[in-house]
Amino acid sequence: MASRRRAADSLKTDKKKKRKSKTTCEETAELCSLVEDEQVKRRVQEAWSRRTSHSHGDLELDCQPFPHCIIKNFLGSESFVESLQRELMDLDYHEKSNDLYKFKQSDDLKKRAEPHISGLRAALFGRFRLWLGEVLQVELEPIVDISCAKYEYTDVLLCHDDELEGRRVAFILYLVPPWQSSDGGTLDLYTTDSNFQPQSIVKSLVPSLNTLILFEVSPVSFHQVSEVLTKDKCRLSLSGWFHGPPLERPPRHIEPAVLRSPHLPRDETLLLEWVNPVYMDLSYQEQIQQEFEDSSEIQLKDFLKEEKFREVKEALRLTQIEWAKRGPPNKRCYEVASLDTLPQCVSACWELLCSEAFFLLLSNYTGLRLHYLCPADDDDDDDDTEDEESENARNAEATGSLTESSSANKSREKELSTPVHCGELRRWSHGGYTLLHDAEVARAEYALDLVLPFCGADWKSEFGGFTCYVANEEDEEKKRNNNKRSQMLPGFLGAILS
Repeated sequence: MASRRRAADSLKTDKKKKRKSKTTCEETAELCSLVEDEQVKRRVQEAWSRRTSHSHGDLELDCQPFPHCIIKNFLGSESFVESLQRELMDLDYHEKSNDLYKFKQSDDLKKRAEPHISGLRAALFGRFRLWLGEVLQVELEPIVDISCAKYEYTDVLLCHDDELEGRRVAFILYLVPPWQSSDGGTLDLYTTDSNFQPQSIVKSLVPSLNTLILFEVSPVSFHQVSEVLTKDKCRLSLSGWFHGPPLERPPRHIEPAVLRSPHLPRDETLLLEWVNPVYMDLSYQEQIQQEFEDSSEIQLKDFLKEEKFREVKEALRLTQIEWAKRGPPNKRCYEVASLDTLPQCVSACWELLCSEAFFLLLSNYTGLRLHYLCPADDDDDDDDTEDEESENARNAEATGSLTESSSANKSREKELSTPVHCGELRRWSHGGYTLLHDAEVARAEYALDLVLPFCGADWKSEFGGFTCYVANEEDEEKKRNNNKRSQMLPGFLGAILS
């Protein structure tokens, strides 16, 4: 028994040694002296509560467009910063890409044992968390939420507010080489309107080595990381959140529904004038429909006649067209044309896309019932029950219960199935985008999405400007369509004639 006890004691001693060696390998992170200064803390606390600006040495508090604090030389040791950079660069990174962002991110760092990573983590979520809690006069939880991000050429994080349950304060610690605004990758801060929707960028913070930026997560904390423009530098940063009681949020703003219009009463003469004859062939339309039924999307190259396409493309360059920016930037950023200012040929093309004849043509391409004259999906089943329905109709007529004539039924059916459309003429430039958002999902419905690009034949995928589709309840793109010259892309769900 004694030998067993000695063995157990020896094992405990070994474990203590291991714990001790693990503890001693952690490097202590010295924070800037301002964090230790009680007088500075009181002044920052008072300024933050009053929403007034304050600066003291390397610390600056600015409350426009929302309260944010900048602390330069946050870590007191240059050698610690250099070692921290090396440890972070040796981590494994995962490509993160969807409609909102594109960059590389490490795994959560809360359990990393590297000496400088663990030392910084202990300082941030230990004594600095207590300092920040006193400044904000809230109790911040000891939850560790931190990771490392690498932004390289063309990487971006678009407009968002960081809202997620439990997040109270966001922080970013930059570990970058010498950086200029021309390199991109700035932290852009947005103003908001009366509906708490972002409006425009009013401040851009250029990353700087060993600089910490923090701000409260609130209904107005909209920000973005602008696209990285330099090919030679890596925008390395540590970021995360301090958790605590969230700020009160107003009800989420819901945009008005997009106005929908019925089709224009135009016959197939318009189609013959504009559409490539190959797409008017009935046998070819059957092939197109089969492809659509198999893959839920079709791409029709050279859809418009060559001369019509050229005419519209050139007219779109005219200065008479009035373009207006469409937002808000947490949902979209592009320009839309005023339809009243379009040149005649562009208006004629728009009329084509909104015409009754075009909806019938789309029905032939897709098999969807976009017009009351199109057969319903269950017409095949109707043959089996036709005799029964005729008998029921005769019986109803005999008893005097048939109150609507056949023509009245057709009239009502036409009214219920009259197709509607909504759409825009959009102009895209560098930095333009659309984003998925919750309100869109809540109002989701079946529709046919159609895109008719007027870019040049030399358009390449690296230019961007693609349309991607994301399946419901997924955050990775399901399908990507690149813009091509005079290529019509109907399919999936969305707004008609977007």
